[in-house]
Amino acid sequence: MANVTLFISDDLKSRMDKHREMRWSSAIRTLIERKLDDLEEANRLAKKSRLTVRDVDELAASVNRSLAKRAEALLNEVGS
Repeated sequence: MANVTLFISDDLKSRMDKHREMRWSSAIRTLIERKLDDLEEANRLAKKSRLTVRDVDELAASVNRSLAKRAEALLNEVGS
C-alpha cells in the first residue's frame, strides 16, 4: 500500500488529537475514494453530454458541496 503525506494546520492536528479513538487514515481513505468516484462519474457524464465548461464547473461545485456534507456525516459516524 502506498503512503501519502499531507500537511495540516497545527490547530487541525490539535483537534484531531482530542479524538484518539478515531481512525483518521481510514476516514481519509474513504473520503478520497468517494471523491474519486464523484470525479469519475462527472467525467462519464461529460463524455455523454454537450455540457459547456461553465456547466461542468457548476456541476463540480455541486459535487464538492455534496461531498463536504457526506464527509462531515462520515466523520461524525466514524467518530461515534
